[in-house]
Amino acid sequence: MDLDYSPADDAFRADIRTWLEANLPHEVREKVLNHKRLAREDFAHWHRVLGQRGWSAPAWPVEFGGPGWNATQRHIWDEECALIGAPPVLPFGVSMVAPVLMKYGNEAQQRHYLPRILDGTDWWCQGYSEPGSGSDLASLRTRAERAGDHYIVNGQKTWTTLGQFADMMFCLVRTDSGAKKQEGISFLLIDMKTPGITVRPIIMLDEEHEVNEVFFEDVKVPLENLVGEENRGWTYAKYLLGHERTGIARVGGSKRELAFLKRVALDQQKNGKPLLHDPVFAAKVASLEIELMALEVTVQRVVASETGGRGPGPEASMLKIKGTEVQQALTELMVEAVGPLAAPFDVPFLEGEHAHSAAGDDDAAPLAAYYFNFRKTSIYGGSNEIQKNIIAQMILGL
Repeated sequence: MDLDYSPADDAFRADIRTWLEANLPHEVREKVLNHKRLAREDFAHWHRVLGQRGWSAPAWPVEFGGPGWNATQRHIWDEECALIGAPPVLPFGVSMVAPVLMKYGNEAQQRHYLPRILDGTDWWCQGYSEPGSGSDLASLRTRAERAGDHYIVNGQKTWTTLGQFADMMFCLVRTDSGAKKQEGISFLLIDMKTPGITVRPIIMLDEEHEVNEVFFEDVKVPLENLVGEENRGWTYAKYLLGHERTGIARVGGSKRELAFLKRVALDQQKNGKPLLHDPVFAAKVASLEIELMALEVTVQRVVASETGGRGPGPEASMLKIKGTEVQQALTELMVEAVGPLAAPFDVPFLEGEHAHSAAGDDDAAPLAAYYFNFRKTSIYGGSNEIQKNIIAQMILGL
């Protein structure tokens, strides 16, 4: 692909930047740029604003309501949103279940769900992982049994991100316990208001309620909520995970955080000079920046190669590994740059209840929680160790 931006690309970037400046709420932008916590309404409001402009799903084709942008335009959009401090559009609807519905869903499912994903009417969550079934997802035990015109679902899901807010869940269930484990799984769409569903919070190390356990007790799911064919859900799950892993690379966000790291390192002193001018620390930052540049080019190449509706292949595993390694390295260098200033844990400041940190350094105060939160990135979406196995099998033939 051509990595040089054309005059049309530059004009597109200028238009995007102008629109973002005019429409992104200032208070939300400040939360993102300063590593504070976002509320449900922050995500929901921004999704509605984008939906009204027709930009909530930049990768969708025109026939399903997308803007029809090419790979370069989508990259510019992602980069400009990240740099200005826009909250991400949550991926569960737009980037995960929607591509599955476009490729494998029937016309009625597409007609009902896709517009509601576009405008933010439905908040989606993911029902994949279970206790004992994380990286070995095919060992899942949540079962769905046919009973007339419904499935009856019983079981448990865990690590369900933002499930406490969700209207809908796309869920992997076992519909044939006698088949090989990958061959007895189906893909269901489940209304989270259905009787028999219980959502219990999992409070993380930083005291945030981001993930949940979800329990199903005789939950009735209509047969028309089956996506594709019964017992073919593993095929759809792999297709979805390819899209998830490509998005996990988060190049735009990492570029924004690299700029933050440099600014913080200029403010910190070592031996009477800015830390960023220290040869050892500067070499770490430079090495990380080179890795990020290489990742950016690779993402552009992978996205540009996806034609004719073909989902990402094993290349998505490479992006997931390197993208999460870069993200974690950034948080590590941030904490290293500020040292003990990152130690205080000020929840009211993180929640936006106080304008300034009680510890006195607003840049440093959120960084320990930010660092710990990003330990998860090399695990979700399929652990990096599993991604290396995928690469070895599908690319190297080992």
